Amino acid sequence: MTVKEVLRAHTAAHEDASAETKGQGGHAPSVAPATVAAGRASQELGVRRAEFELAVHLGLIAVTGAPGGGRPRVHEDEIARLREQPGFPDALVERVRTVGTAQAAALLDIAPARFTRLARAGCVSPVTFYLNRYRAVVWLYLADELAAFAAREPELLAGRTPPGMRTMLESGADWRARNWRSQRIDRLLDRTTDPWARTAVQASALDPVQLAEVVDDPYERAYLVRVRPEPVFGRPGSMAAREAMAELMLADDPDEILWRRVNLTLELDSAREDRPAPRPGDDGGARATPPARTGARPRAVRPAPATEPAAPPACLGASRPAAVGRTTRKGLLARLGWRGRGAG
Repeated sequence: MTVKEVLRAHTAAHEDASAETKGQGGHAPSVAPATVAAGRASQELGVRRAEFELAVHLGLIAVTGAPGGGRPRVHEDEIARLREQPGFPDALVERVRTVGTAQAAALLDIAPARFTRLARAGCVSPVTFYLNRYRAVVWLYLADELAAFAAREPELLAGRTPPGMRTMLESGADWRARNWRSQRIDRLLDRTTDPWARTAVQASALDPVQLAEVVDDPYERAYLVRVRPEPVFGRPGSMAAREAMAELMLADDPDEILWRRVNLTLELDSAREDRPAPRPGDDGGARATPPARTGARPRAVRPAPATEPAAPPACLGASRPAAVGRTTRKGLLARLGWRGRGAG
């Protein structure tokens, strides 16, 4: 039998099997909804790639995890849904419009120096950043959030700076990186219900020493690296940007570190109850969790028991809420080996 004859026989057998499968139920087997890559989706939506990634990060566009890992993808029906929205695509572009300090100050009709003080005090939170030619971090803010802040806190845009805020700024406080971390972590948590993935998100804010103190099992730490959700937004390309991102992701204040250690401990307890981390020689590893579609219409997720406030008391005008109940907090701190290193 020649090669061509073998190929024809193989094709005929494949077609017969397909016809038989279709005839058994009167229709072909169900096919998974079609998805497209992020680059293709941004083209079909008529937005730039950076705008698309920020929209996913903010939950405006639903994405689904690729089978076996990899970059998230977008269902074609999600693209159709967005294209049918009023004002498309300008309305979507406006919701992800970012501004720097000068533009933000002009938008709020205040001096750039006053806006910088408000940002350092934690009254407004940056959504992303870039490095200028001097490799300094330049924070960017959502124009929509600034407009909402102006409507909510008009008294902070004029007159004297409140005493509490002035005292905090004079001490050198700067909440911009901390607020960026907090919002980034919260949005990554909203994209997954898997306990180990949620634990990995919390772990990303701690340096290796802090992480080892909370997660003392090296196999669990290795598993957290494997299951950490890949951010759709904020993947810096240059080496300098990657180094800046790695540095900014780590909690650097004793009080913030405590918040992250508490949250990590609580999420780790939940993950261990769900399933153990895989060990060398395990057959197939830990139970896999099917990729979930997340973004514009996320499924309900269990919130982290301890939630960091979006702004410090100097900007909130109120005392900081307790992370957990007094008894629970005391027990957690004992487990963490925390001795109040400057927390407060």
